Amino acid sequence: MKTTAFHKYHTALKAKMVPFAGYDMPIEYSGINTEHMQVRNSVGVFDVSHMGEFWVKGPNALAFIQKVTSNNAATLTIGKAQYSCFPNGKGGIVDDLIVYKYSDEKYLLVVNASNIEKDWNWCVLQNTMNAELQNASDDISQLAIQGPNATELLQKLTDTDLSNIPFYNFEVGTFAGVDEVIISNTGYTGAGGFELYMYNKDASKIWEALFEVGEEFGIQPIGLGARDTLRLEMGYCLYGNDIDDTTSPLEAGLGWITKFTDEKDFIDKEFLSNQKQSGITKRLKAFKMIDRGIPRKDYEIVDADGNKIGIVTSGTQSPVLQQGIGLGYISTEYTKEHSEIYIAVRKRKLKAEICKLPFI
Repeated sequence: MKTTAFHKYHTALKAKMVPFAGYDMPIEYSGINTEHMQVRNSVGVFDVSHMGEFWVKGPNALAFIQKVTSNNAATLTIGKAQYSCFPNGKGGIVDDLIVYKYSDEKYLLVVNASNIEKDWNWCVLQNTMNAELQNASDDISQLAIQGPNATELLQKLTDTDLSNIPFYNFEVGTFAGVDEVIISNTGYTGAGGFELYMYNKDASKIWEALFEVGEEFGIQPIGLGARDTLRLEMGYCLYGNDIDDTTSPLEAGLGWITKFTDEKDFIDKEFLSNQKQSGITKRLKAFKMIDRGIPRKDYEIVDADGNKIGIVTSGTQSPVLQQGIGLGYISTEYTKEHSEIYIAVRKRKLKAEICKLPFI
């Protein structure tokens, strides 16, 4: 079992630790609901050092990224980040990722922890243009500082003007006396804040500075449990639940990161273009429970007569709404907003309705 550079802090704080993507990770400290509301109302810190980081460099860096990702990386300027996915050549998704542009010949790909080896092997296999690839996943630590007070807290530790970093932009600067920290206006919570990338050797210094300066803000460490409930309230996809090798970006509602431009020829372009033209039979949609109950992954979605029309991919009790919420793939004829559906929970049918995202 791998550990992150912050593992000693998690155990000292008596976090509940669980195996995740080959790492011993904190699932919760004080309780998932408490930590969830801490991020929504103030500020919290997530250790997300288990994520993967690949460098792509050289004169063919952009050509490689354009081939393997669905979004149009040619639109990126230096200092911008882009959400994208790796199509798998069969109409599905290898993984979703963020692409960071450092320079015309240097990019950083940030991938999901559970897919690092799979993604790396895929990238190597598809690197027919001999771009320079480097798997830096074991060398880089990452913290996500999220919540409405995150920016004010972080500004006390850097001379970089955070107000000049728009959403999905980044700068490389000095943070807490540490040089070459990536300060990225991104996150997986919808609560605002930044993500910091640093070398492992600098991780402890940054953690301790955050908690020293953050004391006046009531900063708290947050586990992966609340990270999941926070992302679900925003309707963000989780790989392995809402997207995988069998779901297309169009079915997953990710048409906005699937760009069919003449300048870009990417894996599955023809397949996905044909799918767009012919239409899809299922779509990932959000729903709220009307009847009391909590939807869970793999529960069947049925119509009023009990006929199966879909499957739940993610579900929870929203700490903000105090209501069951979920995502699921549903036959397209039932996906109109306010359509009534039912979640099969044991031998009961619990009423729900299709809704727009985000939930809050």
